[in-house]
Parts: sequence; structure tokens; C-alpha cells
Amino acid sequence: MKLLTKYNRVNLITTIIVMLITGFIYYQAISYILTGIKDKDLVVEEREIFDYVKLNHELPQTFESNDQQITFTSASPGSVKREFINTEYYKKFEGHHRHRRQGEYEAGRGLISSVTVGNNYYKILIIVSKVETEDLIRLIFIITIGVILLLLLVLYLTNRLILNRLWQPFYNIMGELRLFSIADKHEITQVNTTIDEFNELNKAVVDMAGRAKHDYDDLKAFTENASHELLTPIAVINSKLDTLIQTENFSDQQSKLLNDLYTAASRLTRLNQSLLLLVKIENKLMHDRQQLNLLDLVEEMTSQFEEIFSDKELKVTCNLHNKEIYANRYLTEILLSNLISNAIRHNYIGGEIIISLDNERLIIQNTGDAEPLAGEKIFTRFHKSSHSEGSGLGLTISRQICESFGFKLEYFYDQGYHVFEVIF
Repeated sequence: MKLLTKYNRVNLITTIIVMLITGFIYYQAISYILTGIKDKDLVVEEREIFDYVKLNHELPQTFESNDQQITFTSASPGSVKREFINTEYYKKFEGHHRHRRQGEYEAGRGLISSVTVGNNYYKILIIVSKVETEDLIRLIFIITIGVILLLLLVLYLTNRLILNRLWQPFYNIMGELRLFSIADKHEITQVNTTIDEFNELNKAVVDMAGRAKHDYDDLKAFTENASHELLTPIAVINSKLDTLIQTENFSDQQSKLLNDLYTAASRLTRLNQSLLLLVKIENKLMHDRQQLNLLDLVEEMTSQFEEIFSDKELKVTCNLHNKEIYANRYLTEILLSNLISNAIRHNYIGGEIIISLDNERLIIQNTGDAEPLAGEKIFTRFHKSSHSEGSGLGLTISRQICESFGFKLEYFYDQGYHVFEVIF
């Protein structure tokens, strides 16, 4: 989930929760204030009754209206407790309302009090309608909620637009990082922004990329120089060994030692050639490409391995179709040779190799160990099994060749077969 999306989600949820809590408190506060106003009106009516009784020594006449009702009821002295109550107000319909019901109950606010007239004790019940108050509370609450929702929408849209612009330098830096390759000459450009944190991030990325390129160039130069410098002594060693082997009168022990030396020198030669080839591929020095028919190359390569197939009694099945690719012939031959050699080397006597080619992929399957290999680790440099006699660079070179052509090399284990798949 993107940071902006997560921020907006958390911000929206938090705002809604706060709005619900504050809305409830706001509703209760308005209700309390307006109810207090009604209570003051009731107290005014109560005082008018007291003043009238004090002046006239009798109860005032009561007149029912649509907003207020006053009733007097005889009661025992001291039995009435003065208090404000929420009750119902019975409203009668008159005039043009006669065709409707005669009346209905509405919410009301009441005051219970008492008064003494001569020797008589009366309970006073004053009730006023709360309909207008509740309508006013509801209207205020709806307007407030509407304003809050509108404000929330404006804040959301503003945050989305502003944050998108604020984070644009970050996305620009990420785009530069995605395009960055340690082997390319492309440099990470300086992103102009007024935000200090993004300026610091961009400076750190530029510095890191510069150091990485510098270290890579030094390492590449060292590898190239070391590989080239090794060519001459390796050639001299091979030449001297060839000359020495052609002489006679060696004991069995001496012959074994010479054979071990010759084998080690041959492996050193192959290793040096592999390292040089990797340097050339990584630095894109193999430019000459041409249109190739992969079917012809596969058939040519399998014919070169026929004797090895026979010696190891391998059953080879080919299912090939025409496939034209635009690639370097030398590198393509190395790719095929490495994959087929790998299928032979890690097979058992009497095993099977299946080579399939269609318009989308080249698949080389082979029997071998009943356990799958170590996934992506097999494509790392110098990774090899304990009993392997190779340099550990064959699959690394194969993947580098595929990447230079825009292909994809993958490995998986399927029903007893080790499968290497080149996806075009």
C-alpha cells in the first residue's frame, strides 16, 4: 500500500471517529442549552401563577394553547415535589385541521410545582411543547454535519492534491533509482525541490551511486587487468607442460603429478576465459548481432555432443520448431553449450535429456539427483555442487547472456526433471 493511500485512510478513519464523538457531544450540548431555555420559560409561568394567587387569592383561569398547557390538581399538603420533567404534550387540532385526527401527542417539557390557595393545596403542572426545540436542534445538527462532511471532502481532496505534489520529488528519485545501473554511464540527476528531507535523500542517493560506480570501475579494471595478465603465464605453463609430457622415462608417480598439473592448468585456463567473457558481456562489448535460426544452432550443438551422449548412454529427445532470434552467434553457442553440458554433467548413466524449442521458449530438461537445486542461488558466481568439476560460472554466464539479449533464464524441478527454461 502506498504511503499516501495509507495516510488518507488513517486520516479519514480518525476524522470520522472524531466527528461522531464530537457530533454526539455537540448534540447533547445544544439540547441542554435549549432545554435550559424552556425551563426558564416554565419558571416564568410558575412565578406568574404565584403572583396571581398572591394578589387574587384564587387560581388563575387556564387556557390551553398549541404551545402550552397548565393544569391544577388537588393534592395533599407537602406531597408535591418541585421538579422539571420530560413528558408528552397533547396537541389538539382546530380550524382547517378538523378533517384530521382530533389531536396527537408531542414531546414536551414540564414543571411540577405546588401552590396553596386559602386552605386548599394544589399541584401545578405546566407543560410546553418541545417540537420547535427539537426541530431546531435537528436543523442545527444537520447543518453542522453537512458543513463537517463538506470540510472533510475539501480536506481529503486538498490533501490528495497537495501531498501528490509534495511527494513528486520522491517519485522522481525512485524513477532515477529504477533506471540506475552500475554498469551504465547514466548518472542519477539532481532533483530540484524546496523540501529539505528530499534534498538530503537525493544527495545521499547521488553520492551512493557515485561511490558504487567508482568501486565498480576499480573492480572491473582490476578484473580485466588480472585476467589479461594471467593469460601469458597460463599459456607458458600449458606450453611447458605439453613439452614435458612429450618427453619419456616418467615413473607412474611422475605421470600422475604431471596429469594433475595439466588438469589444474586447463581448469585455470577455462576459469580465466570465463571471467574475461563475463567482463565483456557485462560491459556490452559483444556488439555484433545477426539474425539466427535457433533450430539450426541447437541441432548443430547436439550433433557435437553425440559422442558424449553415447558414452553416458543418455537418451536425447528433441522437439524443435523454427525460431528466429537477433543475437550474437558466439554468445548464443556458448549459452547452448553451457546448458547442454550442464544437463550432461549432472545426469546419470542411462539418463534422459529432453530439448524443446518453440516460438516462446527453449526448454532443456534432464534427469539427475532426485532433489531440486538451490533455486536462484545456482546462478550466482562460483556456486557449484561439491562433486562438480566445473568452475561454477557456466550458469552465471548463461544468465548474463540471456539478460544481454533481453531473454529470461529460469530453473525449476518438475516430476524428476531439472528444467532450464529460456523465455524469449
